[in-house]
Amino acid sequence: MSQRPDDDGADEWEAVFWDIGGVILALDTVQAAHADFIADVIKRHGVDATVEDAIDTWRTTVGNYFRERDGTEFRSAREGYHRGVEAIVGEEIPREEWQPRFDEVVQSSIEPIAGAPETIARLAERDIHVGVISDVDDAEGRRMLADFGVREHFDSITTSEEVGRTKPDPAIFETAIEKAEVAPARSLMIGDRYDHDVKGAADVGMHGVAFGADDGPAVAYRIESPDEVLEIVDTTRDDQFGRSGE
Repeated sequence: MSQRPDDDGADEWEAVFWDIGGVILALDTVQAAHADFIADVIKRHGVDATVEDAIDTWRTTVGNYFRERDGTEFRSAREGYHRGVEAIVGEEIPREEWQPRFDEVVQSSIEPIAGAPETIARLAERDIHVGVISDVDDAEGRRMLADFGVREHFDSITTSEEVGRTKPDPAIFETAIEKAEVAPARSLMIGDRYDHDVKGAADVGMHGVAFGADDGPAVAYRIESPDEVLEIVDTTRDDQFGRSGE
């Protein structure tokens, strides 16, 4: 774990906010789930294409869907997936035809980042607000957290669907801070993307914790595993208690 040299720190942290994808959710398991689902689509609809070509079509279609949005405007991932299915099949497909199977494949395949659920549970035992700030669709994000057994440990969940804007728009961070009723300077934001998670949080006065994110001046702390967050929280608290007893 590293700390930015000029970071004076907060003598007592009030909140720890988590991104979901790449921080709680292992993204490689999502990619594998999507590949399995796409293979199923090809088989069910008799599409004359290889799985690799169909995956390329899916990624291009979904990618273009998100690139067409206006700045940080929220766009539902489910709508992007719907367009991806139709692009593969080559015709309109009712959502009720593909979504149940998609949900089944994803729920049976996705896995959390090693150590994340345990760390979240341990944080919940402390006198600190534990929250989520994520660009996921609201219902999907809550379901993933429930599947990983951590939903009950979060005091707040703030999604881009709820706010209408994605990171790094200040609105999503400010909404989360307002819900938690905490000071930005006493809040940590754990993210795997520099511009969206770390710098976005730093721009509103929070402390960015990089977990796989690129280096940059907004990185207050860097961690290599989720449980290092406990060290950040507990060390500063221990220091505070030590000073109060002098």
